[in-house]
Amino acid sequence: MDAASNPTVHLQHMPPGVQPESDATFEQLRQSLSRVVSRGSKGVVDSGDLPGNPPFPEGGLRAWLVVLSAFAMSFASFGFMVSIGTLQSHWHAHQLAHLTSRDVGWIPSVFTYLSLALGLWVGPLFDRYGPRWIALGGSAGYLLMIFLLAECTQFWHFLLCCGVLGGVSAAALTTTPLAVVAHWFERRRGFAQGVVMIGSSFGGLTLPLILQATIPKYGYAWSIRILGFIFAGCLLISNVLMKARIPPLRSRRNHPQAQREKKPDQPIISLAIFADLRFTLLTVSVFGFEIVLFSALGLLPTYAALVNPAAETTGFYLIALLNGVSCLGRLGPGWFADKVGRFNMLLAMTVFTLVWMLALWLPLGQTSLGALYAFAALFGFGTGGWMALTPACVGQLCRADEFGRYYGTMYFVASLATLVCIPISGELVESVGPTAYVVFLCAVLGLSLISFIFSRWACLGRRWLVMAKV
Repeated sequence: MDAASNPTVHLQHMPPGVQPESDATFEQLRQSLSRVVSRGSKGVVDSGDLPGNPPFPEGGLRAWLVVLSAFAMSFASFGFMVSIGTLQSHWHAHQLAHLTSRDVGWIPSVFTYLSLALGLWVGPLFDRYGPRWIALGGSAGYLLMIFLLAECTQFWHFLLCCGVLGGVSAAALTTTPLAVVAHWFERRRGFAQGVVMIGSSFGGLTLPLILQATIPKYGYAWSIRILGFIFAGCLLISNVLMKARIPPLRSRRNHPQAQREKKPDQPIISLAIFADLRFTLLTVSVFGFEIVLFSALGLLPTYAALVNPAAETTGFYLIALLNGVSCLGRLGPGWFADKVGRFNMLLAMTVFTLVWMLALWLPLGQTSLGALYAFAALFGFGTGGWMALTPACVGQLCRADEFGRYYGTMYFVASLATLVCIPISGELVESVGPTAYVVFLCAVLGLSLISFIFSRWACLGRRWLVMAKV
């Protein structure tokens, strides 16, 4: 039964002569159904509420070790994703100096797109088989990619190695850590997944610093190998400590209740979940978030060159500042969201970011370097909240054992934004000007905000309740 569409659950009368096995069993079932009903008003049903599943631990050594494993995996996968612009600049200046910036931009674009889009398959596979072999296979492919990347010299080398092999491998390492943490936390899920996503910001801050220090001293090839050894340590920790709490769907087939009900397996790919208006509107919002985030990462160095053309490192420091402050945006709002509501907090962070884009970036971005630094910090805080709270909002729309399928499907759509905005944003800036492009990004974020407001409205049973916790 869909608790969102049927908020009231009717207990059917038992046929004459059929009695429950024991009063305790019947009472447990009644209490479980009662919790489902109470959550149904919010459209949330969690696996911990269903008969046969223990309640969420919400902490403890085992749960926090899983968070540590997910943090390390996020550092290697998302961290490399948000700092790949440093390598893109190096390739354009050295190995691929004969190509345009747009052509070189297709390498990180394909990498980012495949990393997020293939979650459409990785998420359901996680729900069905668990994290063990997915994480191990993704780690092996990812390490192979990073060590081969040190040997690349031509465009097709980089595109196949980093873009294709790296993107396919990273898909397993971006969906899995968030999905496995959803097995261990419900009430504190926003905070726990915020801690995981700090790994992304930490990687985005430290990996460019490592490359900046090692490339002049050791050269490009050994600098990439150093990253490979760092990633190997992180992924070793992840694979040792990562553990799912809810049994995968395949193993639950043997449960006596499942055998009696004989329910068919859920398909690996199911677009039927878009029938849920809450999820569809949230996906539209996240699509806009990705356009704004990745376009801004490419635009800030351009603005830095306009304000201070003589300083070649200003753009680098702006990106480092953005990623550093986003650590706070992933942790603080995630913790606060568990108290005031995940949708409420993400709504506040979206408004916060839009206000500073209009107040600082649009009027002062081309004239004041101080304003640009201030905007980078505030924008990093706001977008850090997006990254931390989006998985928590997705988890509020589905059971924990369905999180992988929902999250992967959503980012299959949202990743289309990264495929087009990274390589062509520079061309658009040259065509329409940086100011006009910032106006466009503000409009995109405004439309995403409207879509998100209606997603929250749908979560509340299509009612306008301003003070509701959702």
